[in-house]
Amino acid sequence: MSFQQPHPDAPCLRYPENIGLHANVTIEVAVNMLVRAAQLSSTVPYSWTFIDKLVEGQAVLIFLPNPTQFPNDGIRYQDQETRYALTAPGGREIEVMEIKYGFVPNSQETSAWRVRRRYRLLKGGHPQITLVHYTRGPAIQIVPSLLNTPVRQYPLRQITEPSVYVMGDKAGQKVYPPGAGPPPPQGPMGMNPQAMGMNQQATNPQAMAMNQQAMNVQAMGMSPQTMVMNPQAMIAQQNNNMEALERRRERERARERSGSMGGQRPAPPRLDDDDSADEFEVISTRTLALTRYRRNHELMEEVFKQASFGNTITSSSHPAYSIFDKAELDAKVAKLQEEAEALQAQAAERRARRSAADDIVVGSGHVLMEVSS
Repeated sequence: MSFQQPHPDAPCLRYPENIGLHANVTIEVAVNMLVRAAQLSSTVPYSWTFIDKLVEGQAVLIFLPNPTQFPNDGIRYQDQETRYALTAPGGREIEVMEIKYGFVPNSQETSAWRVRRRYRLLKGGHPQITLVHYTRGPAIQIVPSLLNTPVRQYPLRQITEPSVYVMGDKAGQKVYPPGAGPPPPQGPMGMNPQAMGMNQQATNPQAMAMNQQAMNVQAMGMSPQTMVMNPQAMIAQQNNNMEALERRRERERARERSGSMGGQRPAPPRLDDDDSADEFEVISTRTLALTRYRRNHELMEEVFKQASFGNTITSSSHPAYSIFDKAELDAKVAKLQEEAEALQAQAAERRARRSAADDIVVGSGHVLMEVSS
């Protein structure tokens, strides 16, 4: 029987809030959690942490750059992980990955009963945000050779990496604890890596060639170590490159400000991309101010001159009913009166016939059915 082998022991990015214990997680609950997490992940940084021996019912939200590789969770499974896709409400598609028959080595567990299910949205969400839920399933006997064989080395190392934004405009930015900041880069024995590289170049041509290759790799936004790192280490390395670039920009700005204060010619200011950006090079400040003043007043005049000097609307002296023809109205009234009189005459004639029929019935003693016309 072939069992799934644990992936390399590396930390993962976990949503910082505890979502609690859940005896059962349905597809609807999983979809709601994943959608909610995708909405909040742009404003909440994820924390580096190890997933280790989570209890029954525990659920966590993690960010996996490569969803096919799940980090080591301290549990050995006597099974292969299966995956399948389901249709979720709202036109979404969710992928479920399940592995059974897990146990914690070197523990008091006598059977393999742990089940781990992973959920991620393939459509209608962020596919790299994964909901992990640990629950209880059918138990089998533990293979004796695996009972006391750990799946990772203990104790786990202390994590010092800061939290990281994984989505949104701040994606890749680190969040350091209050009072802490990014550590300065140092080489062996506290020496400056740049100085060490220069000394090696001066004495070793092979080192110069290797350094040139490393510079080519760094020009693409990567370091030589990144070429062999796992996805989590690649993200951390990219974040360090971004922070180094930001620090260099800050130093350049500081030099520009100090140069302008020392009497040197300041660098030309950066102009915004607007329609008047090119005017500063050929027009004096006074002429530019007068032109803008005149243009603004012309625009305001187009808005308010109609209200101030436009034609006023005079009220009409004609009555409201002047649109009707009095002769036509009188003809219609006369016609309606004639029709009303004709109807009244028919009604009076009908009442007279009914009264005469009632008198005949009373005199003869027979009941006659009235036939209405």
